[in-house]
Amino acid sequence: MTTFLTAARTDQEKVSHDMHRLRLFSGTANPALAREIAAYLGVPDGPRISKRFADGEIYVQIQESIRGCDVFLIQPTCAPVNDNLMELLIMVDACRRASARQITAVIPYYGYARADRKTTGRESITAKLTANLLAKSGVDRVLAMDLHSAQIQGYFDIPCDHIYGSPVLVDYLLAQNLGEIVVVSPDAGGVARARAFAKQMNGAPLAIIDKRRSGHNVAESLTVIGDVEGKTAIMIDDMIDTGGTICSGAGLLREQGAKQVLACASHAVFSPPACKRMSAEGLFEQVVITNSIPIAPERSFPQLKVLSVANMLGETIWRIHEESSVSSMFR
Repeated sequence: MTTFLTAARTDQEKVSHDMHRLRLFSGTANPALAREIAAYLGVPDGPRISKRFADGEIYVQIQESIRGCDVFLIQPTCAPVNDNLMELLIMVDACRRASARQITAVIPYYGYARADRKTTGRESITAKLTANLLAKSGVDRVLAMDLHSAQIQGYFDIPCDHIYGSPVLVDYLLAQNLGEIVVVSPDAGGVARARAFAKQMNGAPLAIIDKRRSGHNVAESLTVIGDVEGKTAIMIDDMIDTGGTICSGAGLLREQGAKQVLACASHAVFSPPACKRMSAEGLFEQVVITNSIPIAPERSFPQLKVLSVANMLGETIWRIHEESSVSSMFR
């Protein structure tokens, strides 16, 4: 487990950034996260114009010279997914035409990640299509966090650095007085993720919710495999979308005698009616997520705890820029 730096880098390191011509630019999807990353690195969130014309077309202009620079574009492709993805592609094209030395797309949340395989005939593998679009637009490297499936890394024909939000979640949870805990996978597909998370939680035991899915965004929980009685159950997933899976799982854990239930995820997609479901009284003590996707005030609720991944992303950007190891952050 890694505890990431909380202070901005030193003045000497800031000079190093200027010498190596590191540049950060944020899209409109999550400017608050971009500002935190910029503060950690000690470089500005670069000046640019991003606007929509009356017909919905997107316009981007970089407002400083980036010739020969190492450019990092920060843009999660969250809702509105198509607008944010298109804005990122246009930003990349603008930087390429401005003679940037290298362009890295920093995508804290990768939209279309769930369309990663064909489950029936005549379907698009949109996760691969999106990777192709990014590569063809001129991206040299992608930095992504908690991709829905590990295979997506292989969809890129360019280098892809894949990092995890779990150290930030683990640091927070270990600082809480949670008593005896059990890490719970909300479905069989998340067992590997939950097992790795349990190992980071000082070797906590693992439980699995066996469920049967009858359609997109519809899940029926069946039973709990493992002992949760009298324990604090920590449900871990990569994202929370409508909240159906994780809320039905929480109800089942309560029935099986769990003392309290926490939900943890890196990506708060929070499609309706997720917030209403998760804020129900007596379901969750806490819902712990990261700021990979911005949370609008109207989507907040009392149990929600938002942790910042800005320092972790900033440190990763620094290591990519300095051409040093990224994987060593997670050993």
